[in-house]
Amino acid sequence: MSDMPYRKLGDSGISVSALSFGSWVTFGKQLDNNLAKDCIKYAFDHGVNFFDNAEVYANGKSEELMAEAFKSLGLGRNEYVLTTKFFWGIENRINFKNTLNRKYLMQAIDNSLRRLQTDFVDVAYCHRYDPETPIHEICFAMDQMIRDGKALYWGTSEWPATAIDQAFDFAVANGLHRPIVEQPQYNMIHKDKVEKEFAPLYKKMKLGLTTWSPLASGLLTGKYLNGIPEGTRASMPSLSWIRDEIENPMNKKKSQALHEISKQSGISMTHLALGWCVLNPHVSTVILGASRVEQLKENLDVLPHLPQIQKLKAQLDAI
Repeated sequence: MSDMPYRKLGDSGISVSALSFGSWVTFGKQLDNNLAKDCIKYAFDHGVNFFDNAEVYANGKSEELMAEAFKSLGLGRNEYVLTTKFFWGIENRINFKNTLNRKYLMQAIDNSLRRLQTDFVDVAYCHRYDPETPIHEICFAMDQMIRDGKALYWGTSEWPATAIDQAFDFAVANGLHRPIVEQPQYNMIHKDKVEKEFAPLYKKMKLGLTTWSPLASGLLTGKYLNGIPEGTRASMPSLSWIRDEIENPMNKKKSQALHEISKQSGISMTHLALGWCVLNPHVSTVILGASRVEQLKENLDVLPHLPQIQKLKAQLDAI
């Protein structure tokens, strides 16, 4: 029996596991069908019910892999919460790249559902903000998606607080389904958006958060304390921005400070960094990524340490 805590997804009635599983970077690039299936099975067996995906991950392949994994594991559609995201587009044509126009959104959801082998996703996200599409067009399109039964809720990812606020106000004023959740990066390196910029929205709309990169692409695990090992994400040419983050002197300092607390407390850097994210009451779920079952197991093993990490929270907040 899992000791996984469950939380409401923002201002909604749906409950999601405090730790969840996402397919960014790994599915279709580092993970084959069997590994993807093994990771999903391990996550599900340990109480994870929220599975995060996006149209753009591995150009649609990630959605296909996840669907195949659910199918081969014999998981019923009512046993998990499934998400996808739209913005970047996977067709190299006008109106289908870097946009949230109605034409794109209405066709993108149909294509994602086909790849995911399902009639609906639980949450459809607008994967980035599109200042070139009017907010009313975005709100009407996302509302239509829900009325058509293709999504049950909608949210945003990496949107500025002002745009979320605008979308919420427009939806309320026009009787539309309102956005309930935002998916920002949140970790000890990147915390201002969640802790400062979004602060008014927690009070106003009970904004939920499904956060990504809790370990700051591995920086907070300690594996980069002595440079960048071969075979890690930071060594991949396509992810050179991760290398820049790791080599940033301020980030190195934070990583070192976390290392010191880890040595004193006997709790791994990974568990301290993950636990710190989970302990934020505004976070509905912390999305984990993994390229091996062992990695996933280590991450999920944070749960028994939460009471201890709570006692260290003031120290961790100061990093």
